Amino acid sequence: VQLQAFGGGLVQAGGSLRLSCVASGRPFSGYGMGWFRQAPGKEREFVAAMSWSGSTTSYADSVKGRFTISRDNAKNTVYLEMNTLKPEDTAVYYCAKSRGPYVDMRLSSFGSWGQGTQVTVSS
Repeated sequence: VQLQAFGGGLVQAGGSLRLSCVASGRPFSGYGMGWFRQAPGKEREFVAAMSWSGSTTSYADSVKGRFTISRDNAKNTVYLEMNTLKPEDTAVYYCAKSRGPYVDMRLSSFGSWGQGTQVTVSS
């Protein structure tokens, strides 16, 4: 499966962005999906994940209450709604497909990755 993420950009602190990730090649409806991010000089970190059905989600503490992950299996698309953005949210954001159907926060559990989309939050 190929994943393509888009929707990043430059936004002021306090603003919002909505990232989308479209899967092609194979359906992703039976798999968990996740978002990760990587800031310059830092390791890639978990942001949010959702189970195959959408019934279970998990968020990093740093984004809880501000970010929302969702998915539309009919459209093979997963979203990340980001509100009240902070300069420390600046990073390249990656979507990824898990090897299993459930929520997982470990990078090693995700076998397919998108190319990333840049999010820059100015102060």
